[in-house]
Amino acid sequence: MGLTPAPFNAWPLAWIALVPLWILLVKPGENPSENQRIWQWKFLGLPLLWGIGYHGIALFWITGIHPMTWLGVPWLVSLAIASFCWTFITLLGAVLVTVWAITLTLITRRFTQVSGHPPSPWVRVAIATAIWCSLEALWSAGNLWWTALAYTQSHQNLVILHLGQLSGPTTITGAIVIVNGLIAEAILSFNSNRNSPTRTRKLLLASPIILFLILHGIGFAFYNRPLTQSPETSLTVGIIQGNIPNEIKFDSQGWRRALEGYTTGYQQLAEAGVDGILIPETAFPYLWTDDNTRYSSFYQTIRDNNATAWVGTFGSREGNFTNSLVTVTPDGETFSRYDKTKLVPLGEYIPFEEIFGKIVSRLSPLEARLVAGKPDQVFDTPFGRAIAGICYDSAFSELFRRQAAAGGEFILSASNDAHYTATMMEQHHAQDVMRAIETDRWAVRATNTGYSAIVNPQGKTIWISEPNTYQIHTDTIYRRQTQTLYVRWGDWLLFGFWGLAAIGCGVDWRRG
Repeated sequence: MGLTPAPFNAWPLAWIALVPLWILLVKPGENPSENQRIWQWKFLGLPLLWGIGYHGIALFWITGIHPMTWLGVPWLVSLAIASFCWTFITLLGAVLVTVWAITLTLITRRFTQVSGHPPSPWVRVAIATAIWCSLEALWSAGNLWWTALAYTQSHQNLVILHLGQLSGPTTITGAIVIVNGLIAEAILSFNSNRNSPTRTRKLLLASPIILFLILHGIGFAFYNRPLTQSPETSLTVGIIQGNIPNEIKFDSQGWRRALEGYTTGYQQLAEAGVDGILIPETAFPYLWTDDNTRYSSFYQTIRDNNATAWVGTFGSREGNFTNSLVTVTPDGETFSRYDKTKLVPLGEYIPFEEIFGKIVSRLSPLEARLVAGKPDQVFDTPFGRAIAGICYDSAFSELFRRQAAAGGEFILSASNDAHYTATMMEQHHAQDVMRAIETDRWAVRATNTGYSAIVNPQGKTIWISEPNTYQIHTDTIYRRQTQTLYVRWGDWLLFGFWGLAAIGCGVDWRRG
């Protein structure tokens, strides 16, 4: 499973990667006493190893934060911090897999004790899917989230990603777990000593293939729906990829380079006739106030031209900083502001600061404390309401869904992945591709060092930048007011999975 996202992008493996673990968990032990002990290697060690393999490989790019000597962190301390971050998030994901295995086993055994017979393979698949999707939903409600099973398909398998329009990432994650489970149950059925009917075995063998084809057929139908794009809804946008290394971002050299690059890029795009220009996260790393911007050459360039700018900078709230995206109109007015909702742990805030704040210094050159934006923000622009996301926000589908439901017509995603490799850049792009499909919106991505991009509602990448280069780009997007089932109803399928599991248990119990 760890080979499915970037840089390997072997997405087909996701549909079989859970099968070996499933078989090892469900396969009966050689003696009856072994089957009674749940706190053993089979139910703890194996899921933990599987989770470490998946999350450890997929998230290895986290180690790219080392070295942090540019922040004044000693080399060895930097290595220790990077190793800790990677180990912690990897183990957190591995614990999720372990909890899934234990919960599935406990429910299965309880069902067997009460009914006098084990649940059928179909019921076990339904229960396992409901548990996995629930655990992912619980994990994504926090601040440490990235590796949903759904993102193993992005941005390569656009057809299946369109199922996200039904109920978000849960739809795709559920599909992957079901197909894996049916394959595993078919293998178990053929290799077991149980006298199950031949017809049941054949049906189990055929069901994952049939389901895989049906799901991709539904996704293909969504994918091939024509995009209705009237000229009245068009919006010409520009992107500036500043390519300012983090090592110099906060010193005078970086400031001069940023000011020159963004001012020149803005002027060229404005002269090309664009309506709005998106500039990356914290492109201007200072507090955006009238006093700080009044004499800025960039600010004066905005006032001398006729293009709105969406500027990545810092805002202020109650004496603290916010990582913000501000809308600046040609008359110099700060029209609106969106504050980053999901802050990066350690990089932008210290988890459990009361405990760890005395031990770990915040890995940021800011003197003030960075605070998160409120989850119910809206981001109005002169061209209508937008869906805004800053960097890490991209992993949280609910933030984009809520803004789309509130009237957001297009996505503006500003990021800075300068301290990471191209692997992280591609995975980040894959997250925004999913958000564009789920909300049925055009997405504009501006990043500091790559990958900046234009993505249409079908998930097709219309344009993508080269990494670690200075680039400007202009393109046309279209404002949309459609509402997918996911935008309207949210993650309703999660409750549907539990409903199916409950109905299956009832039918299975009655049949027994």
